[in-house]
Amino acid sequence: MEIIDYSNQYNEDVKNLLVELQEHIVKLDKEKYNILTPDYREKYFEKTMNAVKKYEGKIFLAKETDAIVGLIIGLINNENENTYDFSAPKRGRVTELIVSNKCRSKGIGEQLLNKMESYFKEVGCKGVLIDVFAYNEKAQNFYYKNGYFNRNIEIMKKI
Repeated sequence: MEIIDYSNQYNEDVKNLLVELQEHIVKLDKEKYNILTPDYREKYFEKTMNAVKKYEGKIFLAKETDAIVGLIIGLINNENENTYDFSAPKRGRVTELIVSNKCRSKGIGEQLLNKMESYFKEVGCKGVLIDVFAYNEKAQNFYYKNGYFNRNIEIMKKI
């Protein structure tokens, strides 16, 4: 298994993984707000690629033999922030980390995360932000195991 830089020859693999993640999130969502529409595959891919271009983004892929089995997408959407109520260094944001269900628990996610963290360090980031769906406890535990912690927690009530 190797971690490689994204190139457009892998577009269909990226789309497949993005759909696989959305299917997973849809299954976990107790409120059923997350959905998978017929145009999700193309629209979300386009949105993702636009964000990568706009925000110094990077995509790394996990390749096993000839198959793409995982990906990580990271963006840098801020510089140092210093306002009257907040001061933070430049940070990267992981927007997607996906390892195909058939390849989980092999350390691929950790390798992808390490690769993205290295990229963020190279471009001067001092931290990494990741939003995790609350019902995705396996993902949360993965990030905690890799040194991440809760900084903000969004809570909700149905009315």
